[in-house]
Amino acid sequence: MLRDTQVPLTILLITISLLTTSVAAATNFQQGAKAQQETKANLNLVREVRHQLLLLPYYTVFDNLAFKVDGDHVTLEGQVTNPTLKHDAEGVVKSIEGVSGITNNIEVLPASPMDDQLRHALYRAIYGDPTLSKYGWSSMPSIHIIVKNGHVTLEGVVDNESDKNLAGLRANSVPNVFEVKNNLVVKSSR
Repeated sequence: MLRDTQVPLTILLITISLLTTSVAAATNFQQGAKAQQETKANLNLVREVRHQLLLLPYYTVFDNLAFKVDGDHVTLEGQVTNPTLKHDAEGVVKSIEGVSGITNNIEVLPASPMDDQLRHALYRAIYGDPTLSKYGWSSMPSIHIIVKNGHVTLEGVVDNESDKNLAGLRANSVPNVFEVKNNLVVKSSR
């Protein structure tokens, strides 16, 4: 008699365990699908922000625009030579569907004739090099030259470590440069 009641109880416990596992698996699947949708939406937002910033009319090789996306909030960073570019960047990002907030941390570089001369000399030194000239072929050159009070920062992406080092050497060879900070990223290490 004792065995007859134990069998249905065992079957009931197994059934409850299977149902609990099925519900947990379904919940995990739904959460995974939701996370995947959020990740896809986040990637689309990142692509759209990057695209809109690259289309800005006053964005040049002497500016550096960067951003971070946290959910639907975008933080703009970098340095620009033209104050209009800072405001234009914020405006285009604000207009992107899915962006609910913006923090604009873009630094406007001080106007300086000496820095302007250095920018042009650095451009000639870097993009005039036969090995590095390929980085200037696109509408937006991939090596950005940021000059602030004689201090130079190289930003962007290059194909290999030797191109990164060569760009740094070429920048260091320009007279009146106080220091060069080489922040170039090698494609394969991104």
